[in-house]
Amino acid sequence: MTEPVTTTAAFVGLRDIEEARTAIEGVVKKTPCLVSRTFSAELGFDACFKYETLQLTGSFKARGAYNKIRSLSPEQARRGVITASAGNHAQGVAFSAGQLGIAATIVMPLATPLVKIENTARLGGRVVLSGEGFDEAYREAQRLEEEQGLTFVHPFDDPLVIAGQGTVGLEILEQSPEVEVVVVPIGGGGLISGIATAIKETRPAVRVYGVQTEAAPAMAESFHAGRMVACRTERSVAEGISVKNPGELTFEHIRRYVDDVRTVSEAQIRAAIVKMIETGKVVTEGAAAAVVAAMYAHRFPDVEGRHVVMVLSGANIDTHLLSRIIDRSLVDSHRLVRFKTHVTDRPGALADLLRVIAEEGGNVVRIQHDRVFKHAGFWDAEVEITLETRNLEHIERLQDTLRRKGYDAERLD
Repeated sequence: MTEPVTTTAAFVGLRDIEEARTAIEGVVKKTPCLVSRTFSAELGFDACFKYETLQLTGSFKARGAYNKIRSLSPEQARRGVITASAGNHAQGVAFSAGQLGIAATIVMPLATPLVKIENTARLGGRVVLSGEGFDEAYREAQRLEEEQGLTFVHPFDDPLVIAGQGTVGLEILEQSPEVEVVVVPIGGGGLISGIATAIKETRPAVRVYGVQTEAAPAMAESFHAGRMVACRTERSVAEGISVKNPGELTFEHIRRYVDDVRTVSEAQIRAAIVKMIETGKVVTEGAAAAVVAAMYAHRFPDVEGRHVVMVLSGANIDTHLLSRIIDRSLVDSHRLVRFKTHVTDRPGALADLLRVIAEEGGNVVRIQHDRVFKHAGFWDAEVEITLETRNLEHIERLQDTLRRKGYDAERLD
């Protein structure tokens, strides 16, 4: 862990987090923290998950948002609140403001998926679409804040927000008293700042690790450089932790309380999303899956044999994106394959091909039969066929059989 630093930042303390827990009780769910025997056996440590995926809004964000908004003066509450977000924070603010009878304006980028816009509106937020990305939406939110006298609810760099997120740490200590390691995803750093503060000020020996995507490594690079570093971000399946600039307040908390921060690749995150569905029986967004990816990638080698709590921060993943991730995973794991071949352009030729495939246990997902636009001979038709398969050995056996039967089957990657 980095040595404590001298700073004028408004540090959050254990008492702040305990006060936040009292404030959010009965509004925000106390989520379960459960050991998985299957993951424990695979990973070589007691693997425990903290299911923030089960919050009403699908993520932890309501904790900090509610703690911030409930602290407003009567005049601030009358004017209302505003924020900029394309996802979980938007829903957390809309939900929290609605619980308190306060108007909430949420500025979202124009490209925000419709389901997120509808969910935010359903929770009571007034959605304003502005800008191509978060930075432009953020600037518009700042303009409206000043123009209309609204109170801005920052997604992470605010003491009350950090204190609210820290209630996750208090619950972990109570639900898993044997905990030795806690692993948390990092975007702006509000969640890990609160959790690390709660844990380190109660049980200093517990190690707290943070995980970022390689597509947005600002906090990881800042942590290891010992100073704030802004980074370019790339498109990520973990958009909830794709933050270009680390928060000043969160950075200081992380320097003081977090033991290490590492990154994982986009491919590792995608694989972890599918792993959580197939083995964990739970849908997680990319940010949450990043902590699972880090453990399978052995980013923190000192966890073997320990009791490890992984914080599953949210479940709000776009269904179109999830579908693409699953399909790509099926290809990577050799459970989906695409072949190209030719058949004679005569009645029954395609049926003959399909009969060979069926005899070898291939299941047709989609098929394209073309005798005009493809590169087949004049009396032939080109066929592209996508199949469900069991494994690489099954694919190779299928291809060998097709070739023995006279089909020049080419595997398309």
